[in-house]
Amino acid sequence: MSDLLGVPLPVLWGQLLIGLINGSFYAVLSLGLALIFGLLNIINFTHGAFYMLGAFVSWWLLRILGIGYWPALILAPLAVGLLGIVLERLLLKPLYKLDHLYGLLLTFGLALILEGALRQGYGVSGLPYAIPPSLQGAWNLGFMFLPVYRGWVVLASAVVCLVVWLLIEKTRAGAVMRAATENPTLVKAFGINVPLLVTATYGLGAALAAFAGVLAAPIYSVNPLMGSNLIIVVFAVVVIGGMGSILGAVLTGFALGVIEGLTKVVYPEASATVVFVIMALVLLVKPAGLFGRTR
Repeated sequence: MSDLLGVPLPVLWGQLLIGLINGSFYAVLSLGLALIFGLLNIINFTHGAFYMLGAFVSWWLLRILGIGYWPALILAPLAVGLLGIVLERLLLKPLYKLDHLYGLLLTFGLALILEGALRQGYGVSGLPYAIPPSLQGAWNLGFMFLPVYRGWVVLASAVVCLVVWLLIEKTRAGAVMRAATENPTLVKAFGINVPLLVTATYGLGAALAAFAGVLAAPIYSVNPLMGSNLIIVVFAVVVIGGMGSILGAVLTGFALGVIEGLTKVVYPEASATVVFVIMALVLLVKPAGLFGRTR
């Protein structure tokens, strides 16, 4: 069988691969966003800027310092995570006792500042970032050729999501973090430094976004607009999965990427809106999201 529902199988497999790659970025980004919202209750619009900064820091490390892809995959998330910690300490901490709208407006403004500064310095045409030699080429799977780097992106994203999920769900540190989400006052009474936990969580969320940015750099090029083009879809993913749900963020991210890829084959005109249609339907049936809980 050379086609399915009138669609050539090579085209179908290719779009599924593209959808799975996009789903990998959705999963990692929404994971970080769900972590931050779960503990801080902040709708963090700066998340897209952290994703973009991860790509730019890796590009700077390569062009200015001659540091290759593999060290940048570690150093760029650490640098952006540190920036996130500084921003949380200096700017977000005073807003925790205020209405959530203040945090949203602040993070939205920070995202615009970071994006505007880099757009002024580098334009919007995009900066090329070469695929590392060890990940070039393609695997022949028989039914399609899978580019090695794209396979690596899917694998790395899945592993990172699994590790973070295990950290949150299966370790004492994760148990403390989940308890602090439910009752920070009680956790603080047991001698846990909740403000430090909040800061570390925000830094981890920023580092996850930057990690996704480094993975994306060789595929999409390095562009100041890359974060703003993606963040709205990622917010929709988090809402569908359930605000603050780690498992929901990961599973929904991968699933919606695949659905989006299939939509491009079956009905391309709807591919840009299918995620938001699904979000509307889910909210009508289950307002807390697929994996979320009503507070």
